[in-house]
Amino acid sequence: MKRICETCGTQYPETDRRERCLICEDVRQFIPPSGQAWTSLDSLRQSHANAWRALRSDLFEIRMEPTFGIGQRALLARTDEGNVLWDCIALLDGATVDLIHALGGLKAIAISHPHYYSTMSEWARAFDCTVWAHEADRQWVVCHSDAVQFWRGDTLPITSDMTLLRLGGHFPGGSVLHWNSGAGTLLSGDILQVTPDRSHVSFMYSYPNYLPLSGSTVRSMAALLDGFEYESVYGSFRHAEIEADGKAAVASSVQRYIDLLEDRFDASARRG
Repeated sequence: MKRICETCGTQYPETDRRERCLICEDVRQFIPPSGQAWTSLDSLRQSHANAWRALRSDLFEIRMEPTFGIGQRALLARTDEGNVLWDCIALLDGATVDLIHALGGLKAIAISHPHYYSTMSEWARAFDCTVWAHEADRQWVVCHSDAVQFWRGDTLPITSDMTLLRLGGHFPGGSVLHWNSGAGTLLSGDILQVTPDRSHVSFMYSYPNYLPLSGSTVRSMAALLDGFEYESVYGSFRHAEIEADGKAAVASSVQRYIDLLEDRFDASARRG
């Protein structure tokens, strides 16, 4: 039986009998004080369901209820060239398969970083599509499949209006998806973490362990994004979206992050 880590949602093949999750043992994640725990896709199908929410006419959120693992959402982007799933969640059930097929299936799955690999090979098999993951994060893929394709470099067009951008930061291959939809859309995972005020983003090496990125790393991430226009930013959790002035919000967030690291942040100043 394939096992799924209950803390991060990563699925392991039947032949892999390690006691602890490779991804959760890394400093960017954690093993709970109660110890490693495992479940299976069949068990999740009994205890959980996937909830859907329309974010706009061409973009849907899919999330597990009740929350499982890290609690991220997947985003289903609808394009003229086919649907693309951004990031992945552990549960793939019959209702989800039927709904996605009714919407036209999947052309591709693109993953921001290893914390959201989850059951990506199961999704790829169900929809007979490619999964795009960055070569720099290959070591974290534990459930191998011919569907998983590793890309190199800093950019990869996956449709005529969608481009994967490797920003690094949280993971060496940490990626976002730029989409020429409307005034431009950025699907950011938590490579750029949308903050609760929905007007800023932030950057971390490890979110659960509160380890920041360096100022030079964040500057490099911002430089790679600079040539792309976008109005909205959609992050990895429910309601984590900036619907207007997204590029300005990211630029402002980069500056305040670096100001804080370099002891130039004025907490009494107006937010910006």
